[in-house]
Amino acid sequence: MSNYIVTGAAGFIGSRVSQLLIVKGHSVIGIDNMNDAYDVRIKEFRLKQLMPLEKFTFARKDISNWEEVKSIAESSPQIDGIINLAARAGVRASTEVPFGMLASNTTGALSMLELCRHYDIPKIIQASTSSIYGANPPYPTPETANSDRPLQAYAASKKGAEALCHSYHHLFGVDVSIVRFFTVYGPAGRPDLAMFRFIQWITEGRTLHLNGDGEQSRGFTYLDDIASGIVLALKPLGYEIINLGGHEVITINDLIALTEELVGKKAMIENHPAHPADMRQNWADVTKAREMLGWEPRVGLREGMQILVDWYNQERDWAKDIETGSL
Repeated sequence: MSNYIVTGAAGFIGSRVSQLLIVKGHSVIGIDNMNDAYDVRIKEFRLKQLMPLEKFTFARKDISNWEEVKSIAESSPQIDGIINLAARAGVRASTEVPFGMLASNTTGALSMLELCRHYDIPKIIQASTSSIYGANPPYPTPETANSDRPLQAYAASKKGAEALCHSYHHLFGVDVSIVRFFTVYGPAGRPDLAMFRFIQWITEGRTLHLNGDGEQSRGFTYLDDIASGIVLALKPLGYEIINLGGHEVITINDLIALTEELVGKKAMIENHPAHPADMRQNWADVTKAREMLGWEPRVGLREGMQILVDWYNQERDWAKDIETGSL
């Protein structure tokens, strides 16, 4: 069995990937700095599920700090791969903390690539984003679509990480799989994203803040589908960029209606202007993931939303107080 570093291990995707690897018999060194980019209580909830697992060890470190991450490699047995999921995420948040975005998302990726170079780690998976495609890509969007005009610092920081990955593959032969995610949702998800917000706001009878006219659309992807795609991408591929995205696209207005139906309450909606950092639409072409990885998104939107609603109701005692922000 293999030994992997998973960065962002207390994060939404990182915690699930860590669980999946351990179920498959692998060992995981989880790294997370537990920052306050969103309510840290939900990160603590995820980490609490991982800590009892025999093959999981945790290091509270900042991946943008080279000395801190180097010490992990020096004190660990041979590492077979890195899954770099740590990030300051959020297209709107990047207008508030651009320096933090660059440190975590670009300098952090550089630290992980340096680990591969200096400690003979043969494989790295680098998380990227559909936001990298900018304002007017073709739909569904293939990996070959232009990614040179990001709309905000978040996408730009991920573009920088991708460029570094290519250079380290070229110079040092690091095997790199860049996986571009399309709007991930599921239990214990990021509370600043629409799914969590809408369920909390509607369930608790709070105002639902809607940016724009609600006709913007997203191809939402269930957490377990994303995690399985990441694990499949651990195989040797050379250098590849691969979309991982949902097969169902829905407008935000229809998502609100679905949430109302599953929660059993009507939303109290307050409209706000569209945010200039937001993409109008995203919709993944996953032909490459299907052909290279044998991957397909399997969890339908209604099924995944029901799982999330059930999780929220189960954890409602504390989840109702999680900070989501308003806009």
